[in-house]
Amino acid sequence: MLSHELEMKKIFENPKSIFSTLNPEEKEDLLNHITLAYPKKNEFIFKEGEKPTAFMFLIDGKVIIYKEGVGGREQIIRMTKPPGIIGYRAMLAEELHIGSAIALEDSTVGLISQEYLYGKLLKNPDFTLKLLHKISRELGFSNMRTVTLTQKHIRGRLAESLLLLKEKYGWENDGATLKVYLSREDIANLSNMTTSNAIRTLSTFAGEKVIAIDGRKIRILDIHKLEKISKLG
Repeated sequence: MLSHELEMKKIFENPKSIFSTLNPEEKEDLLNHITLAYPKKNEFIFKEGEKPTAFMFLIDGKVIIYKEGVGGREQIIRMTKPPGIIGYRAMLAEELHIGSAIALEDSTVGLISQEYLYGKLLKNPDFTLKLLHKISRELGFSNMRTVTLTQKHIRGRLAESLLLLKEKYGWENDGATLKVYLSREDIANLSNMTTSNAIRTLSTFAGEKVIAIDGRKIRILDIHKLEKISKLG
């Protein structure tokens, strides 16, 4: 059995996956209707303004979705890891993509045709309910982020972004280093600030012994203080 087929089966059994609601026969049939894509690091999976071509889910790797704003400034609006789904909003809304998805590292993406999604998957009420739960949770997260990015001070915004990266991608084996390596520009785009402000605030956090910086690696030294900075905003 191919390694990616094994990975897909793991995703199907993951309770966090929307596919976990399918019965064994449906899962086996789905395996025969998935196309794989292998975006390399920094490669686009889809771009803003494009017509959605498939319902996508992440099998391996890390993906960010960002939207271009005024003056070409980018804002990261979502981050995804397996078994996360991407590209579904535009398809379900019958609209063009309002953001772009890019791979943070070499990744594997599963693609399911719109015909199969509507003809088979959405006929399973448990699958549909799981998808609705997923969409509702992400809407709630987006609403909270809107408040954060418009009302918190830059220190609070950046602290929350670091905590968000920890929650989304976890730690390296040392239990302190974030398991994702973003550029200073990406951290700024995630935190709704300029790159210079992100660099300056990261340096301030390092000087306060809240974090340690080694290139793109960020190690959290005092997570309780970071949480306090995020909460106070």
